[in-house]
Amino acid sequence: MELENKIIALTGGASGIGRATALLLASQGATVCIGELDVAGAERTAADGTGAGSLHAYPLDLADAASVKTYADTIMKTHGRVDGLVNAAGFDKIGPFMKNDPALWDRLVAVNLLGAIRLTQLVLPSMIEAKAGKIVNIASDAGRVGSMGETVYAATKGGLIAFTKSLAREMARYQINVNCVCPGPTDTPLFNTQVEGNLREALMNAIPFRRLAQPEDIANAIAFMMSPRSSYVTGQVLSVSGGLTMVG
Repeated sequence: MELENKIIALTGGASGIGRATALLLASQGATVCIGELDVAGAERTAADGTGAGSLHAYPLDLADAASVKTYADTIMKTHGRVDGLVNAAGFDKIGPFMKNDPALWDRLVAVNLLGAIRLTQLVLPSMIEAKAGKIVNIASDAGRVGSMGETVYAATKGGLIAFTKSLAREMARYQINVNCVCPGPTDTPLFNTQVEGNLREALMNAIPFRRLAQPEDIANAIAFMMSPRSSYVTGQVLSVSGGLTMVG
């Protein structure tokens, strides 16, 4: 069990990539503390867990600084430390930039970028004290190469990539690994509410593997970054896109 006795904070575990990751990490022995706006969904994920580890659901609104602090404090009070953090939660709304509501920009930044930054700062003292830890930020290939109809979303994910690289430099002295996984188009509930019909078919045709990623494909990459096998990997951005974005 590669992650036996590890305490891992994970955001966005009710569905999609976050759910698949939570289940996989728990199956490898980790205690996974799922922070979610959809607490009922997180509880369903926790109930579905198998293996040596365990899953626990906690309320979390990443757009609310007080909620982020309460989540981090609860984990520390309950488990005493944080060995790993997966910033998986995020959201998107596809549409032309010139028709965006500025309120959408505020929430995209608050959830996708500032929420992850706030939570990371709160759990880092535990890792710094231990001189060990793993942080994996889930960005997007939209943040690497851009994506039509997702301009501000791409900006938040690009910011998360830059945050990952800079934090990795600061945390290396404490033997803390900070890496980023960038999914390509993935068959998740969020994706399926926004992309369907001809656009979905066109995306699959553009992917060299001719299929969308499954959440488990992304979870496997995250699990590698959380495992001892990646102990000499930090500041890296891994695209998991079936070959869709091979450059950059």
